[in-house]
Amino acid sequence: MLFAMAWQPDCDVAVIGAGIQGVGVAQAMAAAGYRVQVLEKDHPAAGTSSKSSKLIHGGLRYLETFQWRLVRSSLHEREILLRIAPDLVHMVPFHIPVYRGMRRGPWTIRAGLSLYALLGNLRPEARFSKLSKDAWAGLDGLKTEGLRAVYRYFDGQTDDAMLCRAVLASACELGAEVALGAEVISAEADSHGWTLRYRKNQEVLELHARTVVNAGGPFVAQIADHLSPKPPHRAIDLVGGTHIELPGKLEAGIYYTEAPSDGRAVFTIPWKGHTMVGTTEHPARSPENPVPTEQEIEYLLGVYRHHFPAGSTELVDAWAGLRVLPRADGSLFRRSREVTLVGNHPRRPSLVSIYGGKLTGYRSTAAKVEETIVPSLGPAPRRADTATLRLPKLPLA
Repeated sequence: MLFAMAWQPDCDVAVIGAGIQGVGVAQAMAAAGYRVQVLEKDHPAAGTSSKSSKLIHGGLRYLETFQWRLVRSSLHEREILLRIAPDLVHMVPFHIPVYRGMRRGPWTIRAGLSLYALLGNLRPEARFSKLSKDAWAGLDGLKTEGLRAVYRYFDGQTDDAMLCRAVLASACELGAEVALGAEVISAEADSHGWTLRYRKNQEVLELHARTVVNAGGPFVAQIADHLSPKPPHRAIDLVGGTHIELPGKLEAGIYYTEAPSDGRAVFTIPWKGHTMVGTTEHPARSPENPVPTEQEIEYLLGVYRHHFPAGSTELVDAWAGLRVLPRADGSLFRRSREVTLVGNHPRRPSLVSIYGGKLTGYRSTAAKVEETIVPSLGPAPRRADTATLRLPKLPLA
């Protein structure tokens, strides 16, 4: 008598996308003892994960929209990253200049920084100070006309692409496997799990997985369209953010300034011997190849000219990334930055899609994904704890 061969999955978890959220999930699930396969159509950190503001921070500006839980969680994750990635994450000084006529006066800034320090558990690195006027001359040519006060606090900076690659390398050390240049073209679920078909080097290959995590970032909705049955989804808006790079090196740290035209917060950041300014927020129609617009570049140049009138505005480079925000009416600034996980089953999902997420909180997001899909996988022998596992030091690209 002939018996049908039992279905044998190639992995426990298939992760689609090797941005920071995807590699974070791969690391977390491999650390938890599961077999992980990452499918990435390009290369790690090819999209938004290499086009951020390069900050590991709580998000001081999110206090204005009362996202206190997000800020506190992010500050906690910052402390973890300082321990596990000391070669990649560094505390640097941030300066907030307060001018006459600004929407946020000195008392507002002090109140925000006090709350930020409180949410950071009043650790020494969470505290702030007011600079004396004698110190203003050392602030990289910052405009002093109309300047009322300058506050200094500390937050984290990183190389976002290098951080993403280091997390992926850690996942691989824990046993995860990665297929680059692997574009998912379909995925079908049955009683056993998922059969994914992907194109690599003009060849169509199959992967059998018990569970799937859609970590496509801006492509999360497009990937969902290739899944059968089509999973529940979240209505989203894609929001483009542009950064520009200018000549000249900032010596005193990072500047957290207010755009004179609309009051938005804009960072001026030292970056690899140059000056980076960003970011903007504008609606985007497609996740494919976001590019800076002339209006965005001129907007950022205007902010820089306003605060650093003697600085060079010769454009060295400009790039754009995309955020995923929940669809809603009103200001983009006031949209929640909390990550949302959407599963295909309320208790035992075999598929989870990640909507949104911050660079700083990638590890926290991965822990939530793990908690969500483990009921479908069952127990496994844990290999490591990502909160204490030191990220590998990679050679410079």
